[in-house]
Amino acid sequence: MFDDTLTRAISQRQLDRILTKPINLATAECVDVYRREIADLCDKGAVDVVIVARPDDLEDDVPNTKSATAAKDEASTKVDTTRVDFHDLLKASSLSCGVPLQVMRSTTWDPDRVTAKSRSRRSRSIQDEATRAWNLHTALYYKAGGVPWRVQRQTTDLDSLYVGVSFFHTADRAEVHTSVAQVFDERGEGVVVRGGPAARHKEDRQPHLSRPDAEDLLGTALDIYEREHQHFPARVVLHKTSQFDDEELTGFEAAIDQRHIRQLDLLWIVDASEGVRLFRNGDHPVLRGTFATVKKDRHILYTRGSVDLYRVYPGMYIPTPLGIRPAVAEQSIESLAEEILSLSKMNWNQSQLDGRLPITLSASRKVARILKNLQDQEPAASRYAMYM
Repeated sequence: MFDDTLTRAISQRQLDRILTKPINLATAECVDVYRREIADLCDKGAVDVVIVARPDDLEDDVPNTKSATAAKDEASTKVDTTRVDFHDLLKASSLSCGVPLQVMRSTTWDPDRVTAKSRSRRSRSIQDEATRAWNLHTALYYKAGGVPWRVQRQTTDLDSLYVGVSFFHTADRAEVHTSVAQVFDERGEGVVVRGGPAARHKEDRQPHLSRPDAEDLLGTALDIYEREHQHFPARVVLHKTSQFDDEELTGFEAAIDQRHIRQLDLLWIVDASEGVRLFRNGDHPVLRGTFATVKKDRHILYTRGSVDLYRVYPGMYIPTPLGIRPAVAEQSIESLAEEILSLSKMNWNQSQLDGRLPITLSASRKVARILKNLQDQEPAASRYAMYM
């Protein structure tokens, strides 16, 4: 049972009037209406998670064919800024409330609830009841402060901090990117750190941080860890979506040296197969967890593939491996690959426990889509649950 004082109803007549306007304006006005109600609930101080039933007839999620095609040709860290998205804008505008949101479609609890407008759109596949229940309640549990599962560790393992550094376009689509670090400790608790601007290098056309910005980004992540745990980790593992240059290496190493951390592993995770695919006898793809060295400092890892427990490959397409290119590696490459495999199971927003990317990087697009709606001077929430 829910206390009626902790619920808010949005007038359908009000929404109907808003929905007659152009889509970007309608989306922004819907967000404003919802945001005011959310702020009022949060002010009561007794809310762990706000569940939001988004407007059924708001068509902000209709794909833009041109934008969708362009997105496929761009790097996975780029964000489409050609349209306003209700989910992303609402979460961005509600970050200051300090309470996570769970945005839901009515078809999540009632698959038969299809409006006239939604029938005319491209059909959206609806998961089975068990999968919907798992996804919803696991996400709510994490957003309310629980940790559904964590990385398995040996008693001899060092306390480790996992950091993912990725980049996204600013809202004006200028050739300047903003860095964002996804920080996860061994318990699976996530923190978001927004860093400074990054620029593309002419040599490799990839975004890179300056030495001071690299030092500040990792240093901030470590200081947040220290405030939470009352000590620094013994080891830092940093995943990045672009190649490490000399300035970044110097900056990251300076950050851990200042805090007397001895072990640092820096890995460039390539969302591509390094031009290599493996095959095995029979009808099924290679096993998840298959690892191979292509050549010196270039390795591949299948984070998706056949799973013995399922006795089948739980996917629709032929899996491709990730590329792993270590810049600094104090652990064995096999141990580092095993950690990546474990971190790929840390997505608490789905029941399928074989994500392609480790959580350090898979969260980056979700966070970037929301952060692009913030002005530079607006503070970003540090808790990952606010973006999930």
